[in-house]
Amino acid sequence: MDRLAQLICLPCHVQNSARAEDSEAAKSDAQRALRLCHRIPSGSTIGGTISRSLGDPGNRTWYTLPASPGAEFNMAEKLKTDYLIIGAGAMGMAFADTLLTETDGVTVTLVDRHDRPGGHWNDAYPFVRLHQPSAFYGVNSRQLGSGTIDQAGWNRGLAELASGSEVVTYFDQVMQQQFLPTGRVTYLPMCEWSEGNHVRSLVGERDYEIRADQLVDATYMDVQVPATRGPLYMVDDGVTCMALNELPRVADRAKAFVIVGAGKTGMDACLWLLRHHVDPDRIRWIMPRDSWLLDRQHIQPGNLAAGRAVGSTPPQQEPPKNVEEVFRQAEQTGGLLRIDPNVRPTMYRCATVTQMELEQLRRITQVVRMGHVTRIAPDRIHLDEGTIPSSLDTIHVDCTADALSTRPAVPVFQNDRITLQTVRTCQQVFSAAFIGYIETNYDDQDRKNALTGPVPHPDTDLDWLRTSIQSARNQLAWAAEPGIMEWLGQSRLDGFTRPADPNAETPPPEKVEQLLKGQRDWMAFQTSLLTAAGAAAP
Repeated sequence: MDRLAQLICLPCHVQNSARAEDSEAAKSDAQRALRLCHRIPSGSTIGGTISRSLGDPGNRTWYTLPASPGAEFNMAEKLKTDYLIIGAGAMGMAFADTLLTETDGVTVTLVDRHDRPGGHWNDAYPFVRLHQPSAFYGVNSRQLGSGTIDQAGWNRGLAELASGSEVVTYFDQVMQQQFLPTGRVTYLPMCEWSEGNHVRSLVGERDYEIRADQLVDATYMDVQVPATRGPLYMVDDGVTCMALNELPRVADRAKAFVIVGAGKTGMDACLWLLRHHVDPDRIRWIMPRDSWLLDRQHIQPGNLAAGRAVGSTPPQQEPPKNVEEVFRQAEQTGGLLRIDPNVRPTMYRCATVTQMELEQLRRITQVVRMGHVTRIAPDRIHLDEGTIPSSLDTIHVDCTADALSTRPAVPVFQNDRITLQTVRTCQQVFSAAFIGYIETNYDDQDRKNALTGPVPHPDTDLDWLRTSIQSARNQLAWAAEPGIMEWLGQSRLDGFTRPADPNAETPPPEKVEQLLKGQRDWMAFQTSLLTAAGAAAP
């Protein structure tokens, strides 16, 4: 076999490199081989990198080719766009919607690994619902749901909560009926982005080279759901351990259920079983940490008290003397809830419940507080602090995926890159839409970052205070900008700035200043309490 034939085989069957005594020869031979093997037109570009291998006895030069040449080395279609958005989930869609409504000619390209827009909602369990009203979710320009009040179930009397299938359908309609007809949006589903703005199809044979003025990372929040991340503990052969997605299909086979995880997903698993009349004695709930919860009745459209649950100034009362009193007062006023009144929560992840859901969760008395699961064996479960019995006819439901992880805060605006993050605690889609408004209405990067201080997703109990303080800090900055306040007052996704009564008179300037001063004083006071407790303030 001659040298050219050997090179043709190397990328496909042996390795993704070609070598020669000098870089130009390596590059020329590798590209010639690939053009012949994969019928690549002579005018197209083949990527690769030149490097020297220190482990090579001859210290020869290697020209390293991208992996999977059968898919990679088709001629890449070249695209030009103003904004390249990585991720067509809820945040990417909300940001794109604001770009389109706030500008006349801006072009947008969205790249996503899923077949439909909606991000992690495409992977969610079949009975998932929003934990907050549909009125606050989606994109600004299109209503989600019908604005009704639930008349049945454990959410009755409160604003409707969209199901997962409703959310996915909604985002698909936004894309197909609003975004694409503008002629300003290019949508690349089932595609994967890589640095350098190369986009590779996951199923087809078309790749893209995209020239963009701004790169928008809508994946930084790193949403994980059980279907996309397996358990991080050992599961022995024969043990039934599954993601929540599978539970409806196999629940009728179980003698007992073990729910692993105490976050929103774990609560949804427990509530689903109870809703289907499973005896609470058949349910064990492994809860490494108890969580502070938000009362959903305080997070409703037009409800001015909503802000207390998500970080605004609490009602006037005796100033707390320490952090523990802060939590005690928040619980007394209904801002925070807990499942077991006798256990002090150490976790806070923005999960919301109704009083009826809370009553149901309290029916489960077999709550295991022995740390995290390390292994599930056929006859027992190993945890950080001991073991508990189990059996092969028990279904173990893994609810430990991190959902929204706590990522380090980075500047939202960094030259030609925008990193979408939360700028109001627990309000991801609102935050993305707001960042879109700032991008289209402000020019100075420092000013834009000053108005979009990231609020990392909370994890610990003290994070409730930290995120509340940072949210209040942002709100104070926004209050000084008339344009922002006008936009907030019209934003469908912002349920906390608009007045409960749209016909109410605007308060006089002195009243507004009095309210802002109260918020500044509250923020400073809470910061001092955190510092006194030895905790870092935001």
